[in-house]
Amino acid sequence: MGSGVLIDTHCHLDAAQFDADRDDVVATATAAGVARIVVPAVERANFGAVAAACRDYSACVPAFGIHPMYVGQARAEDLGALRAKLVDFPAIAVGEIGLDYFVTERDEARQEMFFVEQLKLAGELNLPVILHVRRAIDAVLKQLRRFPVVGGIAHAFNGSRQQAEEFIKLGFKLGFGGAMTYPRALRIRELAGNLPLDALVLETDAPDIPPAWLNGRINRPSELPLIAATLAELRGQSVDAVAMATTANALAALPGLKVQFALN
Repeated sequence: MGSGVLIDTHCHLDAAQFDADRDDVVATATAAGVARIVVPAVERANFGAVAAACRDYSACVPAFGIHPMYVGQARAEDLGALRAKLVDFPAIAVGEIGLDYFVTERDEARQEMFFVEQLKLAGELNLPVILHVRRAIDAVLKQLRRFPVVGGIAHAFNGSRQQAEEFIKLGFKLGFGGAMTYPRALRIRELAGNLPLDALVLETDAPDIPPAWLNGRINRPSELPLIAATLAELRGQSVDAVAMATTANALAALPGLKVQFALN
């Protein structure tokens, strides 16, 4: 594994924004040193698209889950379909799952039900989880303590130092991406600069959360090297050191990356 190898731990490659140039999106990312791209599903309706992207591109690996913002249209039988997909397809995690208390019109009980059932499934299958935790970190941590899993990633982490430490105690890595590239994002930048490096992984969340230099244009996984450079600058470390550490952390958080898709 070379020092410049990076892993994008969160990219919605199946998104419609990439329909016109998906081949180029992956090729550009690979050429930039992004060796693996984790593609999480958000609902049963896109399980097939995620699986297809990961069949088409050897750099891509799938996670399957039901996102909290999609539970309104989800049905109970979707959980059975999720279990079947996780068993039949070489998924590396259950995700993207969690809670979202940012959206104003929400059914917290329904979100919690789907989250808990997916945590149980992850526990049964011994899979890590990729967590969505927007404005709901304490509620997510509560359920993780009730229904333990083997770890995973808290995607787009934007909590307190204390909350970060609670995730770390539970065996989780924390995802940092485009949000930390904005000079006014003082809390995220402080966390990125001061949390233990062995707790951090890199992500783009492409096509969402574009870094500052894109000026709102569509985000792509090829932005990851510059995001890594931002993290290195915030920490006063070399880009190579950050790349090596965050890649090792991603492999630790998502063991399937190492077992099924070993980096050369």
